[in-house]
Amino acid sequence: MPENGFLTHAQLKTPKAAAIAGIVFSLLLLSILWLLRTSIPADPLEPGAWLATDTRAVTVALNLVPFAGVAFLWFIGVLRDRLAQLEDRFFATVFFGSGLLFLAMLFAAAAVIGAIVLVASVSTPQELMNSATFRFARAASYIIMNVYALKMAAVFMITTCTLSLRTGIFPRWMAFLGLVLALFLLLTTGSFYWAPLVFPLFILLISVYILLVNLRKAS
Repeated sequence: MPENGFLTHAQLKTPKAAAIAGIVFSLLLLSILWLLRTSIPADPLEPGAWLATDTRAVTVALNLVPFAGVAFLWFIGVLRDRLAQLEDRFFATVFFGSGLLFLAMLFAAAAVIGAIVLVASVSTPQELMNSATFRFARAASYIIMNVYALKMAAVFMITTCTLSLRTGIFPRWMAFLGLVLALFLLLTTGSFYWAPLVFPLFILLISVYILLVNLRKAS
């Protein structure tokens, strides 16, 4: 294939891969959050009565977390490749670092919840619910996900939108919308139980846009 043709093919293929990875991540994370938040009460100090019920929805959500993590890493990598020489080192560092920290917090929260479910499966729910270990693990998973992970997601959104304003990888109105949503995530401290849905919905929005633009270019 001639060099120009190869470069054109790569330019068309890269954003499409980023869009597909972003869509897969968004749908997986939306499913995870929905399953967890409809199965586990919002109050981090609740007594744990949900452990005595069917926890299959929680188990399914936890099993989806690694796949969401892989898709998110793919999304970050392909998007950075799309930026190429336009990528600023400062914003690239914050962009990549906040993304990795978000994944670390997501995995940590999932591991703690998974440990609670595993212990509950080999002991009586009442014995676990009355223990200080359960109360600590329950509160820790809530804080990790609803405070620290959300803040890293907000930083990721801010850097992504700032890079877009500098490079034009998606429309300016979408970037400004992302900045407003990121500010909302930064200011919320767990008072809005469904606030984490903002992050995957924003990633879904920009991914669908990138995919549609790519398909139009290809046609």
